[in-house]
Amino acid sequence: MIPPWPRTFTLDAYIHILTHTNIGLWYLNSLVTSLAVTVLVVIMGAGAGYAISQLSFPGRKVLWFMILASFMVPIQALIVNHFVLMSQFKLINNWLGVILPQLIVPVVVIVYKQFFDSVPKEFREAAVMDSASEFRMLFKIFLPMNWGVTTALAIITFIGAWNSFLWPFLITTKEEMMNVTVGITQVRDSFGVQYARELAAAVLAGLPVAVVYLIFQRRVTQAIMLSAGIKG
Repeated sequence: MIPPWPRTFTLDAYIHILTHTNIGLWYLNSLVTSLAVTVLVVIMGAGAGYAISQLSFPGRKVLWFMILASFMVPIQALIVNHFVLMSQFKLINNWLGVILPQLIVPVVVIVYKQFFDSVPKEFREAAVMDSASEFRMLFKIFLPMNWGVTTALAIITFIGAWNSFLWPFLITTKEEMMNVTVGITQVRDSFGVQYARELAAAVLAGLPVAVVYLIFQRRVTQAIMLSAGIKG
């Protein structure tokens, strides 16, 4: 049965969410943690991918196989360990507590390593002859040659961090420290469930990600293909 068409359209539910909840603070928490996760994951992934691809050091193959193996372990299987560690470090209800466990993204290392392997060796040899350091070669040669990959990985990492719910839900108990995905669960009413308000909160929580997707649709698609092991 088709539900009846509403007789009037109103924005009261959205106005209530914007004026009677901490959604602005939830947005700030999500923005800070998501940007921090994105920047750190990309930098660490690029560094690790470069080291495994271009450097020779003891245990290199073992490290590479460990990263490949960790890709097959669901992050949910580590949540109890993460919670115990964050509790011991006194990082519950703290931005660091939300950020640190989300930095485990082995697919970023794998993708970077694959693309760095495809960079012609002549570029590295020329840089070595010019006495360039490893950091300079990474940030001046290898990353600029793969800006498209970096952009795609950054966008998909940001979207994943913004949409994350389970870990932020466990690590934050204070409403002022919640991300927007967790904060919208606090939209309640003393007289029962207010579906219009909850749906309005859900729309506002997903709106930034939808905007990012619409703007960077091609990059998001590229990142999904890269995550699946397909080079575009």
